[in-house]
Amino acid sequence: MDKIPTEFQEALPILRKIEAAGYEAYFVGGSVRDTLLHRPIHDVDIATSAYPSEVKSLFKRTVDTGIEHGTVMILDHGNGYEVTTFRTESGYQDYRRPDEVNFVRSLKEDLKRRDFTINALAMSESGQITDLFGGLADMDAKIIRAVGDPNERFNEDALRMMRAIRFASQLDFKIEAKTLAGIKCHSQLLAKIAVERTHSEFVKMMMGVDAQNGLNLAIETNLYKYMPELGNWLAQLQTIVNSHFRLTNEPQVWSLLAFYFNFSAEAIRTF
Repeated sequence: MDKIPTEFQEALPILRKIEAAGYEAYFVGGSVRDTLLHRPIHDVDIATSAYPSEVKSLFKRTVDTGIEHGTVMILDHGNGYEVTTFRTESGYQDYRRPDEVNFVRSLKEDLKRRDFTINALAMSESGQITDLFGGLADMDAKIIRAVGDPNERFNEDALRMMRAIRFASQLDFKIEAKTLAGIKCHSQLLAKIAVERTHSEFVKMMMGVDAQNGLNLAIETNLYKYMPELGNWLAQLQTIVNSHFRLTNEPQVWSLLAFYFNFSAEAIRTF
């Protein structure tokens, strides 16, 4: 990356201090993806080979925002930056959170546990992109592809299936065939996810640039059956897919559904 956006430049002192102590540190996740896609950047996340105790020893002001998963919030430079130790995960009995987290020193081991190739990217302070799983090629081809085996990724975290169709809607991308097949195979696992998490992904999907595609994918994969209150409205959802809508806020999302479901005032309140 020739020019590093301001959001990353402001966080460079964090990276440099960690690296000066002999550890690796990179920008990772959605901020790197969105920068490469020329989209607005939200949270800037940092991953490091330093263990949480080592990170905390380098900075005066830190908060243990997710210490059991290796995440420390650093408050030293005006903004808060979440710094997470490279880690591996195993044992997902609730299909959402790992039973065991192990801190590692390997960037590759950390990136291989991520959901999709376009999110498994790391950027150094100089703008060099580390892409070990073909994320840049998938980005160019506008493809959502799971890292490694889709079946494993969705059994680890069933919310990733909703994230896939949300990204397809937001980015106007296609879901790769094996990844799509994995969603169809494991769609019933979405019922195990807390409603507020499904809710958040659904609303974002419905406000995407290609929301019709996102909703159609929810129907095609049977995910809609496991979204609270939507399972009995297939015909109406299909009608919405074939309509022309562009939503910009959450009240519009629920108003659209209430209209096509022909809800009474009482039914709207219940819904």
